[in-house]
Amino acid sequence: MSISTADVIVTSPGRNFVTLKIVTSDGLVGWGDATLNGRELSVASYLRDHLASTLLGRDEDRIEDTWQYLYRGAYWRRGPVTMAAIAAVDTALWDIKAKKAGVPLYQLLGGASRDKLRVYAHASGNDYPSLARAIRGYVDEGYTAVRIQTGVPGLERVYGVSDTAEPGERYDYEPAHRAADGSAATRPEEEDWDTPAYLRHVPAIFEKVREEFGPELRLLHDAHHRMSPIEAARLAKSLEPYDLLWLEDVTPGEDQEAFRLVRQHSTTPLATGEVFNSVHDYRTLITERLIDYVRSAPTHTGGVTGMKKLLDFAAIYGIRSGIHGPTDVSPVGMAAALHLDLAIHNFGIQEYMPHSALTLEAFRTSYTFDRGFLHPGDTPGLGVELDEQVAARHPYTAAYLPVNRLLDGTVHDW
Repeated sequence: MSISTADVIVTSPGRNFVTLKIVTSDGLVGWGDATLNGRELSVASYLRDHLASTLLGRDEDRIEDTWQYLYRGAYWRRGPVTMAAIAAVDTALWDIKAKKAGVPLYQLLGGASRDKLRVYAHASGNDYPSLARAIRGYVDEGYTAVRIQTGVPGLERVYGVSDTAEPGERYDYEPAHRAADGSAATRPEEEDWDTPAYLRHVPAIFEKVREEFGPELRLLHDAHHRMSPIEAARLAKSLEPYDLLWLEDVTPGEDQEAFRLVRQHSTTPLATGEVFNSVHDYRTLITERLIDYVRSAPTHTGGVTGMKKLLDFAAIYGIRSGIHGPTDVSPVGMAAALHLDLAIHNFGIQEYMPHSALTLEAFRTSYTFDRGFLHPGDTPGLGVELDEQVAARHPYTAAYLPVNRLLDGTVHDW
């Protein structure tokens, strides 16, 4: 057999997704996720205009060879667009291989290393009462780990905090904004940021959460790259009494050496990497044990093959997985993450943001959630199929992630 067709499907059932459909000469179909939030069409073009034609006639079983062919052969290595495109091809080929074998993908990755996968939920609120109601809702659903994000006094809107849901109400988190009427956006929205106010406010919130919900609930927090190294060290130190599972993205990850300063001042576990796209982005962080969890997703890190290389490298240094799992990774990408989670030895926890009902009408999934845990299911392959008729009813609509500015107008990390 060989690859017969490679088609790119861009659809927006609730939010934008880029999906690759590979069909073999005997009719087997494999699906891959290439969604890059806010830059979807760049990856769609990379796949459609540059990669698809090079796949035709290739042996679909030669996954590692195809990965290296696409990574090394393009000359321009790495980068989010390239690695998302490679990820789609790679994941689709693994889907096909597992379907041919008649087994769920995790069986080809060494089989299950555990029975189920602990996940964490996202709780947020503009004030503590609304945050506490959101946390309580997740605890009642069986979650044992919750990410805590809070509004900051004096700031109208904070990235990662719902500003549309009623206090305590569940919401479908979509960080990429369209125009107010739902039409295509022409530019990003802009939000304000005040680091001193944030550093004063967040420890008090965690103190209240611990007082109300006790020591057993695992707590996480995402700082969204907003701090300088010394500010990040201060935050990590101030949160030590509240026993976080992790503190995420405390400072921009491009400067890997900056994490040394944070480590010198705090024992709070650190996670980073959702904006990384290669094992090479982690080299210093892993070899010097400057982080405790790697946060990349297969969708943005070269697929199952690329992510497995990263997770195996991290395992050597006792670093665990915390795979990125937001709603801007499609159910195809989520399924790939779950199969990896189940197979690897160094699993830590999986981010889980349930997709909207509209998204799940287009993407039919076999993974299941039960009282704070996920399982990828035992359907052969990834266990996810795209309904192309539903997808065709939801055309792409431009949306952008927001831009942050300090109070003096300086563009800042978000």
